[in-house]
Amino acid sequence: MTLSPARVPGVGTGGVRRLTATLYGYAFLDDFVLLYPVYALLFSDTGLSLWQISSLFALWSVTGIVLEVPSGAWADAVSRRLLLWVGPLLTAAGFALWVIVPSYWAFALGFVLWGVRGALGSGALEALVYDELDRLGAADRYARVIGRAQAVGMVAVMAAMGLAGPVLEFGGYPAVGAASVLVCVLTAVVATRFPEHRKAVDPGEEPASTLATLRAGLAEVRRDRSVRGALLLVPAVGAVWGALDEYTPLLVRDTGVAEQTVPYLLLVIWVGPAIGSLLTGVAERLRMAGLGVVLAGSAFALAVGALMGTPVGIGLVALAFGGFQLVNVLADARLQDRIEGARRATLTSVASMGTELATVAVFAAYAMIGASSDHGTVFAVFAVPYLVTAGVLLVRRGA
Repeated sequence: MTLSPARVPGVGTGGVRRLTATLYGYAFLDDFVLLYPVYALLFSDTGLSLWQISSLFALWSVTGIVLEVPSGAWADAVSRRLLLWVGPLLTAAGFALWVIVPSYWAFALGFVLWGVRGALGSGALEALVYDELDRLGAADRYARVIGRAQAVGMVAVMAAMGLAGPVLEFGGYPAVGAASVLVCVLTAVVATRFPEHRKAVDPGEEPASTLATLRAGLAEVRRDRSVRGALLLVPAVGAVWGALDEYTPLLVRDTGVAEQTVPYLLLVIWVGPAIGSLLTGVAERLRMAGLGVVLAGSAFALAVGALMGTPVGIGLVALAFGGFQLVNVLADARLQDRIEGARRATLTSVASMGTELATVAVFAAYAMIGASSDHGTVFAVFAVPYLVTAGVLLVRRGA
């Protein structure tokens, strides 16, 4: 069977530094993609209708949902590092297609490759980092390490937003695409530097199949109530604000600011989750009641900020997103603490699939509510699920 790595507390800080340096480099490059802020423009300029663009986003989500759990089980059955460097190469191929032969079917294939890449990395990265920290006797650092990595990724997104415009003006979509492909290749190179010390199988024993690993992981969820609760908390926190983020440009535009001001207010919103990620080390001792209070306060800030309809209100939305991100990272850390290393990627992927499914439901609900309400009102409505989750956590405050 697949085994967790043996702890080696005598290694010191050198191993942790190598792991975190690789992780932060990987996180930055993985999100430093100049196509991110402009690919919707590429689709529109190619002549795609709004329906076609929406169908591409749906295809992207469905690909991730279908492959999320199987890829997590695969990561537990084989090498997690392998999946982390193969994935960015798939995305590079997709981005190359977008700018070389821009068309609906090229965009669709690119999104399928991107969805596969997301599924391969989801679960595998968290599992690899946690197990390596555990091997080094530093599992208690997981929340702050993964929080900082996510903050680095958000800084990379903001940097890409700032550079995409000048590069697009200089060389058009081919230049933006070439830069994005190069960054994906560099991400794969950095991923090969991740340490991985898992023992694949016991001597003389056949490797566990992906299906067997998946069954064992799901059996652990049914057997252990604490694992089940931690697994459900991840999508309960991450799905709603992750979906709302896609509509923030529309919320910002409804404040009445000039079009050229919209990107700057979007950067303000991104600062919130970045700070929330950095605060995970300080907040990692929070118990259920503490997490519930943070969620309730963030929900209140989201509702008030969205209903204000002003740039100041956007600041409150950023504060809310920061709180959601903080709890999101801590929820992931609690899940990692409660599962066995041998099934870690599998169960993390189950949580990610739950997040993806809930996110699609939020997209549908947003479209229905938004048909008769403004964006500020819709954002305020979606503060309610967080108040419900906060109430559940406060009831379970003894956990």
